[in-house]
Amino acid sequence: MMNYCVVGDVHGEYRALLNLVAKTPLKSQLIFVGDLIDRGSMSAQVVRFVRQHNLKCVKGNHEVMMIKYGSQFIEDIKNDNKIEQDNMWLKHGGRETLISYGLVSMRGEKMVPHPFIKEFIFQFQEDIEWMESLPLYLILDTKHSSGRTVVVSHSAIGNVWSLRDSENEKKDFENTILWGRMKPMDREPIFNIFGHTPQQYSADIHRHYVNVDTGAYKKSEAGFGILSAYCLKTGEIYSSSDIAYNKKVS
Repeated sequence: MMNYCVVGDVHGEYRALLNLVAKTPLKSQLIFVGDLIDRGSMSAQVVRFVRQHNLKCVKGNHEVMMIKYGSQFIEDIKNDNKIEQDNMWLKHGGRETLISYGLVSMRGEKMVPHPFIKEFIFQFQEDIEWMESLPLYLILDTKHSSGRTVVVSHSAIGNVWSLRDSENEKKDFENTILWGRMKPMDREPIFNIFGHTPQQYSADIHRHYVNVDTGAYKKSEAGFGILSAYCLKTGEIYSSSDIAYNKKVS
């Protein structure tokens, strides 16, 4: 059985990611629940790590924002237009991401494009194209110890799992697993591993799901600032923190 270790929302915390990877078992197959980017200071490095190692990842709501607003940023640069200084993505960590790619610097409260930005914007554009190709969810080729099918998604998918093949419900399905905050009910034969909503101290483990987001970017808040991974083979949680917190399965 492959030992899949599913990593929570990294949000540009590259050093925490390296720390976490060093603690996971050898030959583990890492999978990411999305939100690789924004908020932290090293989003470009996180994306490069995931892509260079050909690791699996599902699309998160922050990837969706970068696809939309990052694509507009590229068009503005190519057409010599003024870049946007205020939009939904920038308010939620997009500025830090653009800085990590070396595309802009800050002059007071204003973003200023790098003088030679057109010459090296290609990596940012290529990463956006990669993000567009990411799936909304992954069905793993191994079962949970309970016998349930394992599904990795950004937010909880259990409440809308039955809608996954419905064309009429496609938009609601996508919105729920990218932006939803509801805990999944135990009414589907799946074991769902997801993130999106930060959990304090440790991953939230239940018999039908694990929320593995422990707020890696929230370093100033007690009980957060941790990057976690759930390893499917053993049911163990690994953490970038030297302090281990464990929650009982409920």
